[in-house]
Amino acid sequence: MGVTKQLYQLQEVDSGLESGTQALSQIISRLGENQAVSNARSKLASEQQGLEELKHQQHSLEWEIDDVVAKLITAEEELYSGRIANPKELANLQREIDGLKLKRCQLEDKVLEVMEQVETNSATVSRLTNELETLEEDWRSQQQQLAADRERLEATLSELKHKRELLSAGIVSQAVELYDELKRQKGTAVAKVEQGICQGCRISLSGAELQRARGDRLSQCSNCGRILFLE
Repeated sequence: MGVTKQLYQLQEVDSGLESGTQALSQIISRLGENQAVSNARSKLASEQQGLEELKHQQHSLEWEIDDVVAKLITAEEELYSGRIANPKELANLQREIDGLKLKRCQLEDKVLEVMEQVETNSATVSRLTNELETLEEDWRSQQQQLAADRERLEATLSELKHKRELLSAGIVSQAVELYDELKRQKGTAVAKVEQGICQGCRISLSGAELQRARGDRLSQCSNCGRILFLE
């Protein structure tokens, strides 16, 4: 096998290594916590906290109503007990009862408002919980696939690295050095020749260049300097 073909094969292996390494980097960046899942968890936690605060507010109002009702019962029993004969005291007691009734109505209205908010927030929490469960399920499935892809790519890259070592060992060191330098400078070190044109720079080659490219020795494009490979 000619050295030019060996270098072309080395370039194909390097191309596979580069694309595989990039793909592996992208996979690794997608492994771990997902932003959409994290945002959904935060939103659900916020709604759950708000719901707990509303429930606490509802219970506090209900306890306050119970306290007002207890005072109202005591005041009404005192009013109708017949133990108070003083008109002024009776009038004061009646005002107290009226105030307690008004406060009870106001508290009951507040409780109804809070209960409506609790119902609305409960529905929101339920919806967000379902959405989060769906996101987490999709995320777990994606993570499993990414992990499998990572394992496959790492195995492929390991094989390509081994193949590169074997190829490099079978090529004259000076040719490998030239290849590495051209690859560093131009990205592509070996250019195929198709229909008399260097595919590296798209320039037509002279007859002498084509003749050299057909030989076993290294031949470089006079325009771009890449190693010419003619199948």
